[in-house]
Amino acid sequence: MRKFAIIDVETTGNGINGNRITEICIVVLQEDKVIHKFTSLVNPERNIPAFITGLTGIDNDMVRDAPKFFEIAQEIVELTEGAIFIAHNVTFDYNVVRGEFKRLGYTYTRKKLCTVRLSRKLIPGMHSYSLGKLCTSLAIPLSNRHRAEGDTDATVLLFQKLLDIDKDQETITSFLNARSKEATLPPHINKKQIADLPEQTGIYFFKNQKGKVIYVGKAKNIKQRVLSHFYDKKNKEYALGQHTYSIDYELTGNELIALLAEAEQIQKLYPRFNKAQKKPVAPYRIISYTNRRGVMQLVIDRMPSTNNAVEIFYTRADAVLRLEQLCTKYQLCPRYCNLQSTTEKCSHYKIKYCLGICEQKESVALYNIRVQRALAALQKEQQNYIIKEKGRTQEEESFILVKNGLYRGFGFITQDDTIEHHDQFENYLQPRNHTYHTAKILKSYLMNKAKDNVVFMEV
Repeated sequence: MRKFAIIDVETTGNGINGNRITEICIVVLQEDKVIHKFTSLVNPERNIPAFITGLTGIDNDMVRDAPKFFEIAQEIVELTEGAIFIAHNVTFDYNVVRGEFKRLGYTYTRKKLCTVRLSRKLIPGMHSYSLGKLCTSLAIPLSNRHRAEGDTDATVLLFQKLLDIDKDQETITSFLNARSKEATLPPHINKKQIADLPEQTGIYFFKNQKGKVIYVGKAKNIKQRVLSHFYDKKNKEYALGQHTYSIDYELTGNELIALLAEAEQIQKLYPRFNKAQKKPVAPYRIISYTNRRGVMQLVIDRMPSTNNAVEIFYTRADAVLRLEQLCTKYQLCPRYCNLQSTTEKCSHYKIKYCLGICEQKESVALYNIRVQRALAALQKEQQNYIIKEKGRTQEEESFILVKNGLYRGFGFITQDDTIEHHDQFENYLQPRNHTYHTAKILKSYLMNKAKDNVVFMEV
């Protein structure tokens, strides 16, 4: 006969790893009969935040003389020995209890069942599977909400209903199967969604109850990477799992397009749980303007858009270095290239090739011709290339297009598509914007990957 321990804990908050227990209740069932009940306030040995007190009613005065966890740990071990650990959203309660034991140097391990997931399977079609909504829908009495004993008593009645539906305990047995992964999945994720995920390269989207994307990731193996989020016990990963109701994906065929697509979607959707790549970074560029004397001046500018830039740089130091190279090669004046702030004649510590425009020793027309040559060289030196990579199927090939040094997008072609000139790639192109993040991705690829995949073009 199976033994079940239905458990609920109240905590101090501060994420799944920082939580300390303030109250615990355990009801032990032998099959469907209650054989023991234990409940106790717990001194968490830390301050209880005001918002937690507002939710549970438990404050610092209430727990001041309560036993500390180590004082009731042995009783918890004995009560749950040989029992299946059950809770409504079991991942939370189980990991909080395990965390308390870990602080004592003890490894606490039990088989576990989630009544949220079990309810979704055995009572499909409910509007909500929160404990309060389920109890209302199923006419289960629930008093002392957000207190360990009140929530545990309601969960016991819910579990007894589930036992009555699953008379032969076939569903419970399948959930307890170590290979089923039911105990590790977040409460709102359908097991079939995980089973249907591909083991291929692409990007994936975690969506909340309203279908809004809350996280975007990329992976060589989408299914494996998605599951790794749920095995991770960090606070962020736990919170992500609790807010995820569905998972979507797009296949890319290779990691490079996955990286580029991930960067684009993060910028576009601004998902709640993504941190990296959300902030747009304005790059630097070299531009020209004509001053009141008619002299063409070069200057380093910073603009969010890069689509019409001649050459872009992602640090000011890189832009300055390139400008110094142009000054040297085309005998330009560092003063009129904004490399020094003096209003008198130039006196740059490194560039000594000025022909005297700053002292009016050279004609404006001749100087401007050299500036125009420098700008033309910038334009000409921008690389144009195609990166060829694996496609989403064996019959398909992918490509990434870069023109004038700027990322233009990617596309897919099949063996039946005849490409006689590089211009024809644009017929299959999915246009994308060049950004700071895509530039970094492509730069890293060119530095670290086989150059055989890169085809340079003459434009």
